[in-house]
Amino acid sequence: MKKSLLMAVFALVSLTAFAQKDSGFGIKGGLNYNANGDYFDAAEDAYKDPSRNVGYHIGLFGKLGNRFYVRPELVYTKTKSDYDGESFDMSKLDVPVLVGTKIIGPLHVFAGPAFQYILDSEFEGISSNEIESDFTVGLHIGAGVNLGKLGVDVRYERGFSSNEANFINNNVTELNPNRVDTRPDQLIVSLSVAF
Repeated sequence: MKKSLLMAVFALVSLTAFAQKDSGFGIKGGLNYNANGDYFDAAEDAYKDPSRNVGYHIGLFGKLGNRFYVRPELVYTKTKSDYDGESFDMSKLDVPVLVGTKIIGPLHVFAGPAFQYILDSEFEGISSNEIESDFTVGLHIGAGVNLGKLGVDVRYERGFSSNEANFINNNVTELNPNRVDTRPDQLIVSLSVAF
């Protein structure tokens, strides 16, 4: 029993030492091209007005490991989407937990779940507190390049489960509200600086 416990402690210490190699933290920010609901339908009309679905994000990240790594992030995201000429804005906190690996030189790929908490939403001046769930889970998948302490990555985010917000205005009754799919579906470009 003592031998097994000693081996387990040794394995845990070795794993922790490996995970701490090239570990660190940093800041990141960038642009999001968003289409809550269906990215590919919205991208079809993007050439007419490319700025209508552009948002931004800013946040912090940590990194554990070198060749294989875990990278948790805490990111404030502001998105904007177009629904039949109406604008839907949303603010949220994202917590992606990414697992990645270096491929060749500075190139790396990653994927992992992203936990989102919706802070606020607005549909053309009409605020809503009727989002089905303030907390959702999605998936991030992407690739990046690290050049020293600077990094650039491109990723795709998709929500796992549908989530809708209900909006009531003068043209619709409380029995027939407008529904907007608030599930994230976006392309994200980020610049990061490690410390």
